[in-house]
Amino acid sequence: MDSRGFDEEAVAQEPELVTLDPATTAVVRGVVPMAGLRDFFDASFRELARVMAAQGIAPTGPAFGLYHGAPGETLDLEVGFVTDRAVRPETGVVAGSLPGGRVARLMHHGSFDRLGSSWDRLGSWMRARGLPAGEDRWETYVTEPSPDMDPGDLRTELNWPVAD
Repeated sequence: MDSRGFDEEAVAQEPELVTLDPATTAVVRGVVPMAGLRDFFDASFRELARVMAAQGIAPTGPAFGLYHGAPGETLDLEVGFVTDRAVRPETGVVAGSLPGGRVARLMHHGSFDRLGSSWDRLGSWMRARGLPAGEDRWETYVTEPSPDMDPGDLRTELNWPVAD
């Protein structure tokens, strides 16, 4: 952070438009109050790890959170991993998917509490280019958080499908 209170690296990062293939996922889905988000993520990842290991299913990338609709007092979301094949439903873990097609993407550098401003920036970038935003969007947690890490080291990929 510089003396003006913002992260110059995050400001310099430019969004991009990418084309993705749909991806099979293993997820836990819930409607969660904002205050319960951290606990939901933690419990979901523990259960996902247990079920995926028991079924011999491997993650093929980092964890993600897929958000359905606009955020409010609660969030309708799926927490999970892209996987090498579909999971059999078990104790709240179900098969899901991430959409394919055109996606606006931005790499967020820094703590999770500043994700909102990066999502706003990505939405503005899309509007400026006439790209209609889809209802769902997801975050890929490139850097696995840990209690003793510097939040400035976190990297979160923001993905917002273009509604064609």
